[in-house]
Amino acid sequence: MEKSQLDSKRNWVARAFTGVEDIVYIGLGLLLAASSIILLATGMIDFAQNLLSGSFPQKIVALLDRILLVLLFVELLYTVQVSFREHTIVAEPFLLVGLIAGIRRVLVLTAEFAEIADKESEVFRHFIYEMAALTLLIVTLVFSLYLLRERGGKTGAERA
Repeated sequence: MEKSQLDSKRNWVARAFTGVEDIVYIGLGLLLAASSIILLATGMIDFAQNLLSGSFPQKIVALLDRILLVLLFVELLYTVQVSFREHTIVAEPFLLVGLIAGIRRVLVLTAEFAEIADKESEVFRHFIYEMAALTLLIVTLVFSLYLLRERGGKTGAERA
């Protein structure tokens, strides 16, 4: 087989895979968008119900958790959008998603701290280990984001 025929077949296969990839990204984007809208709507309903019932102060951590979850979904949607539009994988949105997820977990653990403090020392030790690991993760992600922004320019891996 000639080199030009082989290159032509490779290009055709690469275009076919790109088409499949685009279809998957569109599906992921639709699922993330719908999930984000549903989470936002239910969060607004919960907010209104808690505000009217007077239980808002007790539910504020749960609301913050919901807000951060919606933000996480939106950042994932942005990552899918960039990957679909530019056919690149950009590091920054992934780091932001990891940062939001880490902060979200710290908030949930902090809210559960009162219950954990009354438990046996082994549970408390696991809590401290998880908080330490999350703190290290968050500092590392922030430092990575700082380095990416200092470096400037495009920070993506180009795909065909």
